[in-house]
Amino acid sequence: MRGVRHEASRRRPWPRGFSLFEAGSHGNVLRLRTPATGRDMFRGLRNRRLEARDRQRITIALARGGAMMQARRIDLSQPGTWEFSGFSQNGEDGILDVLRSQLTSSNRYFVEIGASDGIENNTAWLLVAEKYAGLMIEGDPELAKRARRTLPAYSIGAVCQQMFVTRESVPALKALAWHRDPDVFSLDIDGMDYHVAEAILDGGFRPRIFAVEYNSVFGAERSLTIAYRPDFVFTEAHPTQLYYGVSIAGWRKFFERRGYRFVTVERNGVNAFFADPAFFPRSFIDGVQGLPYAENLYQYRKFQRPSEEQFALIADQPFVSI
Repeated sequence: MRGVRHEASRRRPWPRGFSLFEAGSHGNVLRLRTPATGRDMFRGLRNRRLEARDRQRITIALARGGAMMQARRIDLSQPGTWEFSGFSQNGEDGILDVLRSQLTSSNRYFVEIGASDGIENNTAWLLVAEKYAGLMIEGDPELAKRARRTLPAYSIGAVCQQMFVTRESVPALKALAWHRDPDVFSLDIDGMDYHVAEAILDGGFRPRIFAVEYNSVFGAERSLTIAYRPDFVFTEAHPTQLYYGVSIAGWRKFFERRGYRFVTVERNGVNAFFADPAFFPRSFIDGVQGLPYAENLYQYRKFQRPSEEQFALIADQPFVSI
């Protein structure tokens, strides 16, 4: 075999650009292997580094969320006492935790549109800590890949899908979802949220709990959204990046027309929560005294001015009344 290997090496009967290696417990075996290019090797190293970092982030989120969860003193009438943050940006993990605990029936399933890398969002706690099944949708291909590499190891029912959700793509979303009435549906796409939510509910979904992003720049009273554009990207729509989404008053009108009850907004002014009263004890729903509005603290920190003055920066843009 030494002679054969030497002769093969000298004559190089395989295509240039391929390499030879030895394997096998009963002697040397000739095999061809496609070499990794420098770019492939760099991509592989980068992916492994991201995976390691993401698993570390998950460990930290579980520890942080568990500590905050146990430190709460919950008053069912005061949603501010429900909040904690493990994976969520703000107190959404805690609000969803209490709302789920009050469900009269549960299918332990969620749908999230705008799931980012699968770790910092409104449903990762459900998937990782609670072992829920669920569908995470993310428009950015790279972020969706990161979610697919990491999250399925934490729940057998985890599905991470790359899709840019519009009104037109809701039938495809419906085909992917295991349940039309998930315990939790979270929508955060920084743009056409109102129009997509309308298509979701008109298309046959009826979530028990619906979490939506609102834009505090509209203030507490204006009932507004923006005109539908399937190719909308909020970072390109206006230099301030304030022109997107729906007002809290607009969301309340939208959901109340469809039989949902407003629960609360979280204290950092990013997300609002609505519940289908058919799945909750009436005493609980009637007793909740939710926070009706909060300034988005991230936008306030950026502009150093309240929402009314922020709105003046985009007041000349086209809006749609709700």
